[in-house]
Amino acid sequence: MGNKYIRIVGGQYRRTPIVVPDVETLRPTPDRVRETLFNWLNHLWAGEFADKQVLDLFAGSGALGFEAASRGVAHVQMVERDKTAASALRTLRDKLKADMIRIHVGDAMQVAERMDASRFDLILLDPPFGQGWLPRLWPILPGILSEHGLVYVEAETPIEAPEGFQILRQDKAGAVHYHLLEFAALRK
Repeated sequence: MGNKYIRIVGGQYRRTPIVVPDVETLRPTPDRVRETLFNWLNHLWAGEFADKQVLDLFAGSGALGFEAASRGVAHVQMVERDKTAASALRTLRDKLKADMIRIHVGDAMQVAERMDASRFDLILLDPPFGQGWLPRLWPILPGILSEHGLVYVEAETPIEAPEGFQILRQDKAGAVHYHLLEFAALRK
């Protein structure tokens, strides 16, 4: 099985192909889901992307992180464990001259736990299904979210908002359930 391709759906890199390497756990976010997510964000952020900091903890193909960069966010930190996938991310970043993107090869949990003063406006969570990532990550997220930070989650089933969070939007496309959450304790 060879590489597949998807495309960036909006922004300055619109229509740019993204190589999806043949990596077992890679499951790129479908175009329609990415378009819906960024429509939600455009509404919630009043179209203001330029000052946003984004963390993509399970970058995979990079579809979500590159979509954020394409729409003009200030910074995208991608984390990817698989070296083949990370190499493909670097190749595309360099081709696009997308200097706002940083790529870290490593374990999502370790990276999240080691964040110090970093605060993100959006944390993208599209972990491999069936591996119990979300319950381990929930307690860490409030410490790395900005004051009005959002968390995007893809899962194989609908999720319940963990304590302290609230679901702002949710939908389903095929076998993927996707959700946009806010740390409710931050709301005034």
